[in-house]
Amino acid sequence: MKSTRKLVAAGLAVATMFGTLGLAGCGSSGDAAQEENPTSIKIWHYEEDNGAQGKAWAKAMAIFEEETGVKVEFEKKSFEQIRQNASQILNSDEAPDVMEYNKGNATAGLLASQGLLTNLNDYVSKYKWDKKVNGTLADTGKYNEQGIMGSGDWYGITNYGEDIVMYYNTDMFDKYGIEIPTTLDELESAMQKFVDAGVTPLSEGVAEYPLQHLWWQLALSKADDSFVKAYEMYDGDVDWQGEATTYATKTIKDWVDKGYISKDCTGTKAEDAGQAFMNGTYPMFFSGTWWFGRFQSDMTDANWTFATFPETDKVVGSSGNIWVIPENSKKKDLAAKFIDITLSDEVQNLMGNSGGLPIAADPDQITDEKTKELITSFNSVLEKDALGFYPDWPTSTFYDELNSSLQELVNGTSDVKTVLNQMKDNYDKGVEAAGVKQS
Repeated sequence: MKSTRKLVAAGLAVATMFGTLGLAGCGSSGDAAQEENPTSIKIWHYEEDNGAQGKAWAKAMAIFEEETGVKVEFEKKSFEQIRQNASQILNSDEAPDVMEYNKGNATAGLLASQGLLTNLNDYVSKYKWDKKVNGTLADTGKYNEQGIMGSGDWYGITNYGEDIVMYYNTDMFDKYGIEIPTTLDELESAMQKFVDAGVTPLSEGVAEYPLQHLWWQLALSKADDSFVKAYEMYDGDVDWQGEATTYATKTIKDWVDKGYISKDCTGTKAEDAGQAFMNGTYPMFFSGTWWFGRFQSDMTDANWTFATFPETDKVVGSSGNIWVIPENSKKKDLAAKFIDITLSDEVQNLMGNSGGLPIAADPDQITDEKTKELITSFNSVLEKDALGFYPDWPTSTFYDELNSSLQELVNGTSDVKTVLNQMKDNYDKGVEAAGVKQS
């Protein structure tokens, strides 16, 4: 999740220049005065129309227009557009009034530290959002002065959760007489049986996030809380040649060598990997619950199921991405009103019945049994405090750097030790540049 990085020290200077980020209409004022009697509001997000979030937020926009009489000017952006250009956009007059943004230190935390996002504390108090967004789910909405998540002020509000699961095309498993795995040994055995039948089992993409999520899940399966805290929160040193990262990297290399992962996936993007699973090219896909609603609507002629990764105490995941209000917005009160609507019963229940993971839905209103299974699975992860966050969060450039390292691993131009050293160098440089490492 990359954006043009300013050093945090410079970001703090910007934040100081902005002064206390105030909220007109909530008892204080910022540089951007609120527009009187606005007739429109600009909203950006990057969810697919047929996905759970896309459907729910379209409903929220309709409710917003009906309740306020203000027209929504919605612009669909791609994940990559916002990931790469958020800092420049929010520094310009082209910024939206409210937008979906990537959570984490190197994204929302960075922009918060630069003074580009509105402090939402007053709105949280007004709408009581912290009653719905709490516990682990709140970590990605709060950032301290250095842009480190988990404490400090509110800069973002989520309305859904997400984790990474293994999706299985049960029709393909049945065709080849293979059982859906429940253990790691069974998973590897199933993948080998597919390879023996001439089928590459895992749909993967290294050009974007899918393979780095698998790499991180493998690392988490050998990690403890201290490792995650050191990696994500800079509290302690990351042992890059230790068990967790070495196991993950060796396993990826092993699975490529055995044909479980195609060497041709180095240029494959997430959408292409997901489509390849949907069209039955691959029987397995390890990716986020944000695909769940699309699979429900687009795989009507196929049978499929899902499960968390076997034999692990930590899973890749967190709250969903967050709604943020750019500091330059002159319609902050309206933006907050829209965010509140996304947390309403009507919108949350629609998200749940569309295959999403709403955080404030009424379980009795969720009618789809498969969706209930998804929500139960995620609630179990939350109860175990098992969310392990994401691997690219520590630095603003680590998303691309991880992908680059994994591309070299998959295509064989670098061995395991070289890849781990490259990851360590990129991680250390990014963390040092940000000045966020705890002493």
